[in-house]
Amino acid sequence: MASSHAPISLSGDRTYLRFNGPLSKIEDAFNLVAATSILLLMLLAVMQVLGRNLFNQSIPGFIDITEQAMAVFAFMGVAYCQRVGGHIRMELFLGALKGRGLWIAEFVSVLIILAVVTILAYGAYIHFERAWLLGDSTIDIRIPTWPSKLVVPVALSVLWLRLLLQLYGYFYLILNPKSSTMGLPHTQNAAEHAQAEIDETFLDEPHKREADA
Repeated sequence: MASSHAPISLSGDRTYLRFNGPLSKIEDAFNLVAATSILLLMLLAVMQVLGRNLFNQSIPGFIDITEQAMAVFAFMGVAYCQRVGGHIRMELFLGALKGRGLWIAEFVSVLIILAVVTILAYGAYIHFERAWLLGDSTIDIRIPTWPSKLVVPVALSVLWLRLLLQLYGYFYLILNPKSSTMGLPHTQNAAEHAQAEIDETFLDEPHKREADA
């Protein structure tokens, strides 16, 4: 079980916390935009169904709009998901590790992800640039495709920053395995997960105030 919820000691690494706060606000905003896009797309789909069944009239460009919205809700929440440890993790190996060995494994896995995201972000930017220069648009109602294609490299750039910050955090834990986990995603058993939820409920606000200070 992966979780990023762990008590942050008041003597935790200040550098990590200093950068984590502003980056988290950006991730929260991006995630809110992604969630809102899903809600709006669901409402649009309801209108599409009602329009076809009741008035025999569909929404012009419904498929085009859906295609462009997919980039928003598929990518703008990835950095937030990485921060809270909401992605799928293979824990058969990680679950057997403790202490410095666990943090080394986490560091290596994040380093690999960072390399892959770097390549994907570069490729996504190339696709955006091509759409911008060629004036690419959708087939039906001619919506420009460059805004949705720009969303991908921007969202991956935020994810890149989150991964870089997590690399720093895991490296700090490799050097200081008994220090606070600083909210980094890590493997927990059921008892640790329950305790983390308790700590999150009762201790997060004082720690957040301390980190902001």
